[in-house]
Amino acid sequence: MAVTTTVRVRYAETDQMGVVYYANYLVWFEVGRVEYLRGLGYDYRQMEETDGAILPVVEANCRYRAPARYDDLIEIEASPILLRGAVLKFGYRIYRAATEAAERQLLAEGETTHVVCDRELNKRPLPERVAEPMRRAIHALKHPAEV
Repeated sequence: MAVTTTVRVRYAETDQMGVVYYANYLVWFEVGRVEYLRGLGYDYRQMEETDGAILPVVEANCRYRAPARYDDLIEIEASPILLRGAVLKFGYRIYRAATEAAERQLLAEGETTHVVCDRELNKRPLPERVAEPMRRAIHALKHPAEV
């Protein structure tokens, strides 16, 4: 199950050529990830404060397919794709939203890898109340016919 978040490109996110600066896609990945957790009913801040679990990024990659520009309406799709021990990986796709004049267009796709840690940066498992729905979502992505 992917969660889709819609964002409008702000002028400050573009470079001198009017194209979205490449690093902003990683910011949008974070927006998608946080909204994914919120969609499961878990506030990221609550997971940090109540469960003492943080999700530092240890690896990130992004493949750019087409440029986003100022005032584009973009859709960020985020979903977990791996949960193994303390390692959590999310996948993302960023699209320019469909308009009357054009179809939805893939702009970028990528992944982030996280190691679940406590406040002292020691590895720990993801809180089970968050892990179980993610396992189900990952299973549904791999076996869509069963859903």
